[in-house]
Amino acid sequence: MMSFYTIPAESEGIVLRFGKYIEKVPSGLHAKLPFGIDNVISVPTQRQQKLEFGFATPGYTNPDQISNDPALEKSMVTGDLNSALVEWIVQYRITDPEKYLFDVRNPGQTLRDISEAVMREVVGDRTVDEIITIGRQEIEETALERTRELAER
Repeated sequence: MMSFYTIPAESEGIVLRFGKYIEKVPSGLHAKLPFGIDNVISVPTQRQQKLEFGFATPGYTNPDQISNDPALEKSMVTGDLNSALVEWIVQYRITDPEKYLFDVRNPGQTLRDISEAVMREVVGDRTVDEIITIGRQEIEETALERTRELAER
């Protein structure tokens, strides 16, 4: 019973032998060495995940969704020194499970921190009128580009 495992349909499995990466396996039924020799970590690579900032939807499934204080997250200062309440959502998909698991410590919280820092930078460069009305599309594009750039690093 300890030699078989199942990877869900929208995930990939990362096999570790004594803690060292061995291989990536697709979804389905697989065999492994028992008694803790092989460990398998399931990573949802086909599921689109989201992080919400400034609010929280009840019944969320992403463990990284937890925010310490949504009210502080959404409070920002604009370039003309006005206060703005900004709520946003970041949707992402894990494309490389090895990098996700082994190249970054606490990847979900890191993405959350990157997204918040980028949004504060982008909002801080604009006036409150731009944020509320005409600049929303430009803010979205700039934040997306900057977040991708930082996430790749």
